[in-house]
Amino acid sequence: MTGKWSDPKTGTIAAISVAVGVAVLLIKVAAWQITGSVALFSDALESIVNVAASAAALVAIRFSLRPADANHPYGHHKAEYFSVVLEGVFIVIAAVAILREAYAAFLSPRMLDAPVEGLPVSAIASVINGAWSWYLIREGRRRRFPALVADGKHLFTDVVTSVGVIVGLIAAYLTGIALLDPLLAAIVAVNILWAGWRLIRESLGGLMDEAVPDDILAEIRQIISTNAEGAIEAHDLRTRIAGRATFIDFHLVVAGTMPVSESHDICDRIEKALRSTVPDAMITIHVEPEDKAKHEGVVVL
Repeated sequence: MTGKWSDPKTGTIAAISVAVGVAVLLIKVAAWQITGSVALFSDALESIVNVAASAAALVAIRFSLRPADANHPYGHHKAEYFSVVLEGVFIVIAAVAILREAYAAFLSPRMLDAPVEGLPVSAIASVINGAWSWYLIREGRRRRFPALVADGKHLFTDVVTSVGVIVGLIAAYLTGIALLDPLLAAIVAVNILWAGWRLIRESLGGLMDEAVPDDILAEIRQIISTNAEGAIEAHDLRTRIAGRATFIDFHLVVAGTMPVSESHDICDRIEKALRSTVPDAMITIHVEPEDKAKHEGVVVL
């Protein structure tokens, strides 16, 4: 793909994430088959969700990388948020399925078949997931891709629950308490339900065009004030975040006698300074004559 928003490496990372998810799923299925543990079955079931969510993120990221066109003049950045919502829905579905299996196991509890052989296999899957989740979160934040960050956070939740399951199953084996297995499965279900809710809540905030955080807003105001020498004031500053793009618009008041070229130079200076601090900024500046001054907002000194 071409255009300002093209980022082939991010698409490659998303594709690798699907492959990693499939590999981890196969390892977890092997661990479940070796032990017969309903908790490990639940862990494997969550990995199915991981694969589906990674696939959805891959499609969304590739779509969001498309450059702006006639029908989408501001780009396709919000496509990522839909994949995050879908990932949250997948998590909820998995949690319900896990609770169903846990309930059945509560009614007919049984000890693990071969914990010594099966649990190390599950541990290998957790190590792979842990390393990949760290990489996804780091790259997602650095590249400003919400779908990658969400995928990484989901995987990290999977790591935490997997470690808890392994520790709990060791305890079940040592104590002989078979009910610990379905109990752990139920705890896993509740934990991923909470993770799903957080993902959906965060993505809805993006779909609703939330403003930048207060600290970033203060920095934007300072940049405008510092680089607007020659103007009278700036006001009506508004911001919103859409995926990795940050939209900034405001009114810049200049003297009515100022040449257009001079006011244009001021705007260029401000835009350059903003883009050096706010990655992927989409900036709109409305230049106005001095009779439009409000003496509020970002006052240029």
